[in-house]
Amino acid sequence: MAEKSDHSARGDKDKLSLNAAWSMAVGGMIGGGIFATLGVVFTVAGQLAWLSFVIGGAIALLTAFSYAKLTVHHKESGGVYLYLREEGHIAAARVAVWALLIGYTLTVAVYAYTFGAYLSEALNLGSWVRPTAAVVIIAVLCGVNLRGVNESAGLEIFVVWAKLVILLVLAVIGLIHWAPAQLEPSHSLGAGESGLLGAVVGAASVFMAYEGFQLLSYDYEEMRDPDRNVRHGMIWGVIGVIVIYVLVTLGVAMLVGANEIIKDGEVSLAVAGRAAAGEPGFIAVTVAAVFSTASAINATVFSAARLAHRAGEHGALPSVFERTIGKNVPWAAIVLISGVAALLALFGGLDPLVKAASFVFLAVFATVNFFAARLDDKNTWVGGLGFAGAIAAAIVLLLHMVGVL
Repeated sequence: MAEKSDHSARGDKDKLSLNAAWSMAVGGMIGGGIFATLGVVFTVAGQLAWLSFVIGGAIALLTAFSYAKLTVHHKESGGVYLYLREEGHIAAARVAVWALLIGYTLTVAVYAYTFGAYLSEALNLGSWVRPTAAVVIIAVLCGVNLRGVNESAGLEIFVVWAKLVILLVLAVIGLIHWAPAQLEPSHSLGAGESGLLGAVVGAASVFMAYEGFQLLSYDYEEMRDPDRNVRHGMIWGVIGVIVIYVLVTLGVAMLVGANEIIKDGEVSLAVAGRAAAGEPGFIAVTVAAVFSTASAINATVFSAARLAHRAGEHGALPSVFERTIGKNVPWAAIVLISGVAALLALFGGLDPLVKAASFVFLAVFATVNFFAARLDDKNTWVGGLGFAGAIAAAIVLLLHMVGVL
């Protein structure tokens, strides 16, 4: 989340275009989403894994309308925390900022875990590489953030489009070899329900794959024609990601089969890359995953730390989050978020991290939809439907996590 004072004098030509806004939204979602969650969703949803991404995407799309609506209404960067605070819902704002901070920290841990897994698979040096690489990449990017360095919009656009090309080529090669039987996993591997209920559980379980578009709400002042670009960037970003997730899910299944996806887990896309184009395909997907997850870690720590700093100044978080160095760099927030995320990546498994992050963001998105529905306009039904969908998915996920479903 950029500080207003850093950019108040920037000309319109230096601000974010619609392409940059869309790329940031897509990059925030794909950053670790499809790379980390494909094995999890096949384990839960079986042959309807693709439908899980459609259901989760529908909830995310409704929430994108609500986020954009609140952002345009307030005409200010800050996200749901600031909007709740400005509307006088101080207690709700406090809960929201804690939930966001927990969600972002869990997400950083998932991205780091995935980074380590892909690097470990590529180097083939032993199981020690994954946790070591996960902790090292968080430490390195913690240092980058402490220096106050953030990705440029141009670099973000390049990275996003590069990985989109790789993922789409992978999907197309797989779809050419269409074989529906490849979608059906063996129950001996622990695959769950394959019916509609399984698809709903899958959507809830990997909902964190749609976390990220809301980071645009922290960049309202950084955009050209912000009302239009925030709205279009979020909404079209989610639509684009739904299409990509469905195509990749189907394409990868055609290449290696559901059983291999479940077995290979977070590195299944790299294995599919090898099946599609040999070692060059494996390397291309691995490079995309490594750069994508690293970029997502950097962007998430950057935004989360500045959110925590602002909340600390307001008294919504402990005063330690107010501490800064240099040019207003919130060092305490950066170190705390990075440190906790590193511990989670080191000792937590991918499945529980993904599901915990998904639950947190479902709760946050339900809150966003609820307050968006309260704004007096003709589209209150969007927020109401988004609220109902997010709450229902959160309940389903909770029941699944405690073993009822």
